[in-house]
Amino acid sequence: MITYMKDNNFSPIALFVYNRPYHTKKTIEALQKNLLANVSDLFIFSDSYKNETEIKNVSDVRNYLKLVTEFKNVTIIERQKNLGLANSIISGVTEIANKYGKVIVLEDDLVTSKYFLTYMNEALDLYKDVDKVASIHGYTYPVKYPLPETFFLRGADCWGWATWKRSWDLFESDGKKLLKLLEKKHLIKEFNLDDSYNYSKMLERQILGLNDSWAVRWHASCFLSNKLTLYPGYSLVNNIGHDSSGTHSRKSDSFETTLYENQIKLQKIPIEENIIAKKAIIKYFNSKKAGIISRVIQKLIR
Repeated sequence: MITYMKDNNFSPIALFVYNRPYHTKKTIEALQKNLLANVSDLFIFSDSYKNETEIKNVSDVRNYLKLVTEFKNVTIIERQKNLGLANSIISGVTEIANKYGKVIVLEDDLVTSKYFLTYMNEALDLYKDVDKVASIHGYTYPVKYPLPETFFLRGADCWGWATWKRSWDLFESDGKKLLKLLEKKHLIKEFNLDDSYNYSKMLERQILGLNDSWAVRWHASCFLSNKLTLYPGYSLVNNIGHDSSGTHSRKSDSFETTLYENQIKLQKIPIEENIIAKKAIIKYFNSKKAGIISRVIQKLIR
């Protein structure tokens, strides 16, 4: 049995919500079904509205949150002013990580498998003293090729993840500084997964104020520090937010996946990036890019 099970040292959960009552309810209902929900402390950070048109939805979310049970403790932090997605997550994760030394992080459009918290807590315990490991991730891209039970990739990710204070301390909020370092070290192509996904463009847009992505800065911070993130071979998270309901999301089914309803078998593996898994994800991104180009060409022909 893993040590944390004996000590009941379960990680706190930080959930970030805003103005989507339906998505928030789906996220919490799935989390309530997790096997470790009743022994986990849940901290819900509710951002305030930006304008009057959002008052009702924010209010509906907050009214629902007051009814949430099934966890060891539920603490609701209602922001009095709108912080925005990035500032809300950065400040909330910092607060919980500093106080508890570790944190599991979710947003209001992430539906989890009942084994999500089990995997997160076990992995946090398994790699707590391995400095090379920056974080644990619960979502896995729906690639066509079989993946190992668990594997490492360089950098970090953002759809159902966990980390320790030691790793979160690496977070660099200055996107311009991160981009300069990537360019100086000639890492842009590798950072972009062999140009299959344009993370650097996302970082450029964050610098220009065209997006509010904390996630690309988290990824870049860990990537530049040559840290790794552990992924499951089967996805324990599904993102239901790609229905154009989110502040920063467009309608898409490219990332939809099937939740894995079995327990991930965790054991220590080599602390190195898994080249086979990396190539599978690169092929997946390239296939999506090719599909978009094909649809544009067909539209032009028509």
